[in-house]
Amino acid sequence: MHSMHLLLEEPIRMVSILEPSKPTFFPAMTKIVGTLGPKSRTVEVISSCLKAGMSVARFDFSWGDMDYHQETLENLKVAIKATKKLCAVMLDTVGPELQVVNKSNQAISLEADASVAVKPGDTIFIGQYLFTGSETTSVWLEVTDLKEDDVVCVIKNSATLAGSLFTLHISQVRIDLPTLSDADKEVISKWGLRNNIDFLSLSYTRHAEDVRHAREFLSKLGDLSQTQIFAKIENIEGLTHFDEILQEADGIILSRGNLGIDLPPEKVFLFQKAAVYKCNMAGKPAVITRVVDSMTDNLRPTRAEATDVANAILDGSDAILLGAETLRGLYPVETISTVGRICAEAEKVFNQEVYFKKTVKYVGEPMTHLESIASSAVRAAIKVKASVIVVFTSSGRAARLIAKYRPTMPVLSVVIPRLKTNQLRWSFSGAFEARQSLIVRGLFPMLADPRHPAEATSATNESVLKVALDHGKASGIIKPHDRVVVCQKVGDSSVVKIIELDD
Repeated sequence: MHSMHLLLEEPIRMVSILEPSKPTFFPAMTKIVGTLGPKSRTVEVISSCLKAGMSVARFDFSWGDMDYHQETLENLKVAIKATKKLCAVMLDTVGPELQVVNKSNQAISLEADASVAVKPGDTIFIGQYLFTGSETTSVWLEVTDLKEDDVVCVIKNSATLAGSLFTLHISQVRIDLPTLSDADKEVISKWGLRNNIDFLSLSYTRHAEDVRHAREFLSKLGDLSQTQIFAKIENIEGLTHFDEILQEADGIILSRGNLGIDLPPEKVFLFQKAAVYKCNMAGKPAVITRVVDSMTDNLRPTRAEATDVANAILDGSDAILLGAETLRGLYPVETISTVGRICAEAEKVFNQEVYFKKTVKYVGEPMTHLESIASSAVRAAIKVKASVIVVFTSSGRAARLIAKYRPTMPVLSVVIPRLKTNQLRWSFSGAFEARQSLIVRGLFPMLADPRHPAEATSATNESVLKVALDHGKASGIIKPHDRVVVCQKVGDSSVVKIIELDD
């Protein structure tokens, strides 16, 4: 029976639920962003994270200096070479985050119903791990009285604030600080430029102008003009201006930790579904955070968390972002592996047919040339039950458009490097485009030989195709007699063709 969101066999064989999942070369079509930190920065652990399914490594500059993160990144490079697993790099800015310094370094114990004087605000949250939802390490204050320049708050829950630095969030109150701070700019222009970051996670994005300002700044930093900007939506202001932010950004990160404080709990799911839908229709990646917080300290997620991950996939999310779970969590590798398995199970019942029709209807007619080719490639692949779609691309746009229609099979994106010059030297592009597809659901990149340009003759195209197919065979995703849909450029025309493989 077909429902609006699920595609399940009816009546479903309950015993089939107990059948073990078959291991595949790609753990899941959905991508996993892992935050590297104290518990996940050795070559050994990072290698295990890559094997478990992490395809983007996030570096959170809310803590740690450039030297610390550089050491971690160097370990990532070693792990990539050792595992032969491609991984992109994401720099997460601090943004206008308020922090409270505890100079005494002694733990502060707060008892419920006692009073404490603070600076003016409405509903105030303070904690070392504020947005994990842990009631023992974060405190909720409610304003009860005004006294000249101060306000008196009632402590709503007992908590112990340990450590020297806490994060402070004032619900639904605008912080008049720049989205891209001077400290952020310094980190980007030094650490980011040195390491050719693939993604910039722009914390506390509130307006489209924030994204434009960040892009203007990146454009002056050489190769970082190619860096994609993911707007992190974390408060009411970002929600209010979501449509124009989406138009400017390359992707969206729904930071549900902060959103869960600015929004009433019962409204968070509604924004998530609406935002993911808008991202899907725009063909821009949607990334969801705060999914398995309990795995920071436990080997298994709660039932609610496992269901939450699956529902994010059924909504159409491209990637799951793990924060504390991999940064300081006790089980970073197991967390990535568990989330990947949940994603893979949800993908099996994702109703691609309903999604496809909805996307085509949204795009409307007349379609652009590329949009028509992309949707036709996906439709053909599903009709002939192709095992994989192979797409030749130089900018990555064609591959992302195909992924937009959520094919049920992997998309091998063969990125053809382009020769470019800055008047001083010649270089090949392509590495950015290949790595940036590592956050898009269903896209798996290969960097082609630069001697084979995208508009090459059919003979050179065939040789590149052979390499791609051989890679697919070696990976176990292409078998003898399988059908493969190929999307490539021949002269000025884009062509979709179906090939059936021999033994």
